[in-house]
Amino acid sequence: MTERHILLANVFFAPFSYGGATIVAEQVAHALIKQGGFRVTAVSMCTRHDLAPYSVVKSQKDGITNYLINVPPGRNYGEMYDNPEVTARLAELMATLTPDLVHVHCIQDMGAGIIDVAQAADIPVILSVHDFWWICERQFMIRVDQKYCGQYPVQIENCKGCVEHFYAAKVRDARLKKAGALAACVTYPSEFALDLSEKSDFAVGKGVVWENGVHLPKPDFFDRQAKRRSKDRQLTFGFVGGPSQIKGWPLIRKAFSELEHEDFRVLVVDGSLDGSWWTGHDLSKLPGEWEVVPRFTQDSMDDFYSEIDVLLFMSQWKETFGLAIREALARGIKVIQTDSGGTIEHGAIAAENLIPIGAPAAVLREQLETVLNVNPEQYPHPVTSFDEQAAAFAELIEQVLQELKVSA
Repeated sequence: MTERHILLANVFFAPFSYGGATIVAEQVAHALIKQGGFRVTAVSMCTRHDLAPYSVVKSQKDGITNYLINVPPGRNYGEMYDNPEVTARLAELMATLTPDLVHVHCIQDMGAGIIDVAQAADIPVILSVHDFWWICERQFMIRVDQKYCGQYPVQIENCKGCVEHFYAAKVRDARLKKAGALAACVTYPSEFALDLSEKSDFAVGKGVVWENGVHLPKPDFFDRQAKRRSKDRQLTFGFVGGPSQIKGWPLIRKAFSELEHEDFRVLVVDGSLDGSWWTGHDLSKLPGEWEVVPRFTQDSMDDFYSEIDVLLFMSQWKETFGLAIREALARGIKVIQTDSGGTIEHGAIAAENLIPIGAPAAVLREQLETVLNVNPEQYPHPVTSFDEQAAAFAELIEQVLQELKVSA
């Protein structure tokens, strides 16, 4: 097979990585290279005061070259989704690199102009939607009161009470929908995300579900897990969200505060880059043994998951995908979760066990009491790996390129 050169665009990329979409972008890129027939170049963003605005820095990590465009702070509203300076740098890069295909991931700050310049250069684009940035200026459909918007479909006329400048929001909405329509294909990590986006008039008819993969457990994981459980039968819960309402922390705190049990522990992951999320939060008065642990990497996640028996996923908004849920299920860890959109599509959790968004803490407390009284049996659940995700994407690339060849 002829080697395909893919230009991958994401707001972050190694050596500066952050967020679930970045994990997907990086892992699929490496898996494509490993399977053969692909070369990947990345373009991402940085903000450095020691460099000129919109200058381009070339970096490399683990065999992938990454071109970082240096964007200045204080950019205006329009420049956050359509920045002519960034678009010009992207056009220059495409002219130099001549990729066969552009794979667009999360491009907040980078802007939708990347799709325009790719089309002008006759380079097909696969757009991978990870969140609701394309149909909601707040990116996650979280209103100013920190509650989930709930629109289905999203209609810009209903956003007047949430956006700061409605006319500007309408211009943004039209611009991004126009750009999305230029993509050869739009992937979504769940049926929920696809359905909501297309019903909201975004890239109608171009969507496919491309399920995100996860890192599967290492060969020694289950031995480590079994040794820990035989040594200490005390049930351990894990929570990987921050101390915010939208991730369900107030619900979790109240449910645990009402428990009469003391024989358990809870590991809380601080997902911030600087370890600041849980600073000032006193967990000592809650029953059980609580510990805040540092964020884990893709390589070290087994260290965390081997220590827990139950993952708490209390999201109070409809998410496009549940990365932590899949990581836990692949490792035979029970999940207690809300009915939170794309997170529930894996099929491992019965619908009657899902906690409705907005339900009182008593509903969660009942499930906590159940697992504390009857230590749950746990079995690994089949979950898509990054290698399998990359193989599916390779097929999608060939499909797009063949369709382009036929139409030429």
